[in-house]
Amino acid sequence: MIKLALQSSQFFRLCGALLGLLAAHAAGAADVRVKVVDPQGMPLEHAAVALKPQAGGAPARSREVDIVQHEKRFLPLMTAVRTGTAVRFPNLDTVRHHVYSFSPAKSFELKLYIGTPAAPIVFDTPGVVVMGCNIHDTMVGYVVVSDAPWVGVSDGEGSVRFEGIPAGEYELEYWHPRWVGAVNELVRQRLQVAEGVAATLRLVIGERP
Repeated sequence: MIKLALQSSQFFRLCGALLGLLAAHAAGAADVRVKVVDPQGMPLEHAAVALKPQAGGAPARSREVDIVQHEKRFLPLMTAVRTGTAVRFPNLDTVRHHVYSFSPAKSFELKLYIGTPAAPIVFDTPGVVVMGCNIHDTMVGYVVVSDAPWVGVSDGEGSVRFEGIPAGEYELEYWHPRWVGAVNELVRQRLQVAEGVAATLRLVIGERP
C-alpha cells in the first residue's frame, strides 16, 4: 500500500487514501496513478507531477522535447521535464514571437523569430519556469523541472500514471498554473510504494497552498 504524510491547509490537501488495490504487473514494481481534481471534485488538467526516490532509483536520462507556438499559444501549456532536458521552441505561426522567461529556475530569451531556433534551451535547474511572449501578452506557458526520474502532466481526466515504480520511499512533487505568482516552488509530500502493489491516489488542488 502507499502511505502519505499529509499536510492540510485552507486551500489544498493531499488525500492519501488508498482508493483501490490492483493486481501487481511485475514482482518488485508497482503502477502509481495520481488522480488530480479541484476542490469540487472535477478533473484538473495541466498539473505537473513527479516521483522522486529518496534513495537510489532510476537515473534521469537526457532527452529533447518541443514546446510549439501555434495560433499564438504555447502547446502544450504545461510541460514537465527532468533536469538537463533540452527544449526546442518551434514557431509554427506566420507572425514572429519573442519567447522569454525571467524565472529563477531558468531565465532565457529567444528574440523575434519564425521557424525553429538553431539551439534548444537546456533546463538545468529544478523549479517552476513561467514563459511569455514579448509581442503577444496573452501567451503564457509553463515548464516544471525536476530531478525526479518520473515526471508527468495530468490529462483532461486529471490523470497521471507512472508504471514500473520500484518499492521504496518517495517524494511526490507537484505544481499547478493556478498557483502562479503565489507559489513558485514545487509542493512536496512523502509517500511509500509497496512491492508489487498498484494504487490510485487522489490529489486535490485548490487555488493556492
